[in-house]
Amino acid sequence: MKKIYVIGLGSGNPDHMTIQAIKALNKVDVIFLVDKGAAAGELIDVREEICRRFIEKPGYRVVRAQNPTRDARSEDYKRGVDDWHRARADVFASLIRDELKSSECGAFLVWGDPALYDSTIRILRHVQDRKAVTFDYEVIPGISSVQALAAAHKIPLNDIGEAVHITTGRKLARGDAVNAESVVVMLDGENSFRSAAAKDLEIYWGAYLGMPDETIISGPVEEVADRIEAVRQTLREKKGWIMDIYLLKQADA
Repeated sequence: MKKIYVIGLGSGNPDHMTIQAIKALNKVDVIFLVDKGAAAGELIDVREEICRRFIEKPGYRVVRAQNPTRDARSEDYKRGVDDWHRARADVFASLIRDELKSSECGAFLVWGDPALYDSTIRILRHVQDRKAVTFDYEVIPGISSVQALAAAHKIPLNDIGEAVHITTGRKLARGDAVNAESVVVMLDGENSFRSAAAKDLEIYWGAYLGMPDETIISGPVEEVADRIEAVRQTLREKKGWIMDIYLLKQADA
């Protein structure tokens, strides 16, 4: 039977690769690289560098595919994402069907950890549900940007005996986790941390964690919000894309 590995790569530093991930890479016959366009070409470059550095098995192949574009204008956010996932499932199904022989292994290389705000596992389930191609898959965890953020700022995520809430910028702006002691915010394209400026919170922000352009800023939200927004905009314009994350904590914690 065909087999797929979903391999967590860490947040951009090849040194984040675990021994388990390296072993999985060396079982693979085909690496699938789903290209998100020129703006995020650096993400593909890092994946290719990881393969060159760690794969010792000769003869593996790299197959590229174009990632479908999500309609960000959809008024129904979840439906829009679900439609996008189904379009991606079409691409994944074609790759597995056409590029893998019956006894071969393929791999999708996932930024961070496959279980946290990544759609690869969900898409593979869509493909299996269609029963158009038969395969098994295995998930290899990776160091997430959440862990990399805490390490970069040299802080623990949680207060003693307290929980950590992980959410999105969209939900934070709607009041999600308003009473949480520690909130990790991902996928925030609208600088939603500004909604916390009047709540006496500290922010620990990081962009391109684990990569050469890693940038971190911390301090009271009301004091550093303008700086974060300006730096974020400058970095986005310079590189054509940005990947950032932040932690909000009570100032007296």
